[in-house]
Amino acid sequence: MNALENVALPLSFRGMPKEERMKKADEMLDLMNLNKHKNHRPNQMSGGQQQRVGVARALVVDPKIIFADEPTGNLDSHTSEDVMGLMQQVVREQKKTLVMVTHDAHLATYADRIFHIRDGNIIKIEENREKETVEGGLTQ
Repeated sequence: MNALENVALPLSFRGMPKEERMKKADEMLDLMNLNKHKNHRPNQMSGGQQQRVGVARALVVDPKIIFADEPTGNLDSHTSEDVMGLMQQVVREQKKTLVMVTHDAHLATYADRIFHIRDGNIIKIEENREKETVEGGLTQ
């Protein structure tokens, strides 16, 4: 399947008419900055582009909660930043909850709240204050 068909697939399981599901998939790929790759198959895309198709496929069904297990585990650091920035933007704009599991301390900085778990037990919870832009610069 190409990227557009891949993103539209979960909507077919919900019985959504083809025209409507293709339109929603098209919009989601635009949101993920993949407008030039809609007709590409996975072997024609980079790892980061493939990951963004996966994010679009997860979001197209309009979930309230998104679960991501090491969402950038197979990506280089620059591509990871791009993917996480897009995910963070979508989560905030669409008022979604993202539950992410990661061993990467830097990726954890994207979270509002960080739960440290060891041997199945929560050992620490951190509130992560986001940086806000104000006149004259950034503040924490």
